Amino acid sequence: MDGDELTEQETALYDRQIRVWGADAQRRLSKAHILVYGIKGTVAEFCKNIVLAGVGSLTLVDDREVTEEALSANFLIPSDENVYAGKTLAELCCDSLKDFNPMVRVSVEKGDLSSFDVEFFSKFDVVVVCCCSLTTKKLINEKCRKLPKRLAFYTVDCKDSCGEIFVDLQLHRYSKKKLEETVECELKYSSFEEAISVPWRTLPRKASKVYFAMRDLLAFHEELTEIILMLVSVLERFEEVEGRRPGEVSIEDLPGVLKLKKELCEAQSLNESHIPNGLLERLVTNAREFPPVCAIIGGILGQEVIKAISGKGDPLKNFFCFDATDGKGIIEDISSCNTGS
Repeated sequence: MDGDELTEQETALYDRQIRVWGADAQRRLSKAHILVYGIKGTVAEFCKNIVLAGVGSLTLVDDREVTEEALSANFLIPSDENVYAGKTLAELCCDSLKDFNPMVRVSVEKGDLSSFDVEFFSKFDVVVVCCCSLTTKKLINEKCRKLPKRLAFYTVDCKDSCGEIFVDLQLHRYSKKKLEETVECELKYSSFEEAISVPWRTLPRKASKVYFAMRDLLAFHEELTEIILMLVSVLERFEEVEGRRPGEVSIEDLPGVLKLKKELCEAQSLNESHIPNGLLERLVTNAREFPPVCAIIGGILGQEVIKAISGKGDPLKNFFCFDATDGKGIIEDISSCNTGS
């Protein structure tokens, strides 16, 4: 939308949500441009939510072809295999998303996002990345931070029944209701590289385990977040060290993953029991997404992006971890400013 006011058609279409977050928030959404890289099931859920919410435009980047794994969780891929020929995942998902809301401009860019220059990202207000390596996440986040304007950056991952969201809003100002008043607030975020560089031993004991595992290869325990964060860490590191694509692991890799976990724990002065072997085995055995978890994580990511664009409500800072076996989602602020480092 080019004008400052919502059109009659937009006001009618978005009437229900305008009643929830107001016309001003809807106007901001209608002017927002979002870039998404890597379209797995979780991201498909997010794209659906954000298109239905009425963003200005959504640009998709994913040059991969359709695979059996993609079909297991990505409902945007048409069931008719005859339409797959010569089309990338992004192109197929783009066609489906246009049907959800014709008023949103949905388009496709081709190429490796990590090779795009900083100027390319200046066209967007929000960048969401998935299906990429630890190095690529750090690189894209760094490019977003080099721009003179503030650009919201998110990473999202889902393996089996575990999911994680990372948020970097840089310096974010927003308003929220407190009793009968509206108060102005400000939050300062760490970059992705700064956040994952925080020494594990300095993290709160109750808040570190799916984080560590998905960092090591990218929980089921009373200390859910601690387990989830550690698991993510181990998996991400394993993929990076072995030169694997995200999610390209199997049960044959378990010995190597456990060896890397031991090395990382020793380097971080952390007891190995903090990262359960059973949970690592579960994530290595089944790195695919679990569709119900995709819906939960994709829904939360959509809410967070809407809050960041509208400037209304407390945003997530800066990790969100979820494990369906426990049914809990926990927010953990892992920032260099919180550890004194």
